Amino acid sequence: MENFAATGSGSLHGAALPVLTLKQLDVDPHGVFRQYRKDHAVVLHETGGYFVLRFADVDRLGKDPRAGASGTSFPEALGVSSGAIFDLFTYSMITADGDVHRRRRAPFSRLFAPRTINEMRKSIRRTADDLIGERYGRGEMDFFGEFASEMPARMIADLLGLPRQDIPKFTLLVYEVTKIFSFGLKPDELGEIENAIRQLRDYVDKVLGERRRRPRDDFLSAFLAAATEAGELSPEEMLYQVMPLIIGSADTTRVAITMQLALLLQHREQWAAVCDDPSLVPAAVTEAMRFEPSAAGTARLARENIDVGGSVIPAGQLVVLSIMSAMRDETAYRSPDTFDIRRTDQPRLHPIFGFGAHRCIGEALARAELEESLSVITARIPQLHLDAAPKIKGHYGVRRIDAAMRVFWKP
Repeated sequence: MENFAATGSGSLHGAALPVLTLKQLDVDPHGVFRQYRKDHAVVLHETGGYFVLRFADVDRLGKDPRAGASGTSFPEALGVSSGAIFDLFTYSMITADGDVHRRRRAPFSRLFAPRTINEMRKSIRRTADDLIGERYGRGEMDFFGEFASEMPARMIADLLGLPRQDIPKFTLLVYEVTKIFSFGLKPDELGEIENAIRQLRDYVDKVLGERRRRPRDDFLSAFLAAATEAGELSPEEMLYQVMPLIIGSADTTRVAITMQLALLLQHREQWAAVCDDPSLVPAAVTEAMRFEPSAAGTARLARENIDVGGSVIPAGQLVVLSIMSAMRDETAYRSPDTFDIRRTDQPRLHPIFGFGAHRCIGEALARAELEESLSVITARIPQLHLDAAPKIKGHYGVRRIDAAMRVFWKP
């Protein structure tokens, strides 16, 4: 990210800011953030940009217009100025501010209303039950591959009216696309991501074309009708609003479903408590998202010089609001490095879903999938055991689980 070179020009009490390396963050991101958070509100990253570490600062800047949406600054920093990667950042609501953001988001607001999503909970629960039922007699499964990946993929396919036989195709593309939200990408990796985005774009374009010709009683037809009636979105904008919906719904949720089960199975007393008392499910989901989030941070761009804890982030610099660090901040959470589903210091709005106007539009759907899947699992297979804890990687953007997570039980 040469355009955002870590120059060390920011300072805290007259001292140069520390520069975090990919190597140390890959080994122990929580430990690195903990090490620096006490003395530094802001640190630099070796590939460029500023990481904001403390809860209060992340929460404040998440709603501060001076820390605006990143626009195309991220791909430009990677040396990308055209093509499918660039278009994804150009046309998405996620990277836009103000009126552009409003009109791109508006057609989804009613469709993703919590009341509408709550009506889907029975369907979500039925899907989770089916996934377990298909494998129950075996007494084991790769939970990450056979449940956590399948669950959100089936739900987004059903929501959008996509054929279930298309799930393997679009999920493989999604998992490749989300690599763009990483640091230290090599040119060949960028080429693979570019190709994946292009294929996903063509797939969504084909589906939208079919809905325009033959509308159905489904989400995509309703989205197209609302967007067409408003008359505020170009065809490209319509296309690039649906793509992030598929990307976010499929990838971040599968990581979150995996980690919440893994954390509970590593804390058997808390697992037993949730199995015995289903009312604890929402709290368990909330704590798992805090303790090991599926998304580590969100990118913003400094519109002007911003003072954060005595350090000045210069205008034009990439700013990463490290949600991962903020949710382990000792000043915001009691014993933050302890997994505790009974904690009473959770904020009213969970930081994992973002802030202000950019708060995740799919929050209600994600919570429904996480809560209903956990409810079904604890009810159907309370005798579940974990073979080996999964390793979750990443300190910015969508985090990744690269290996299988085997679980077993006695049928």
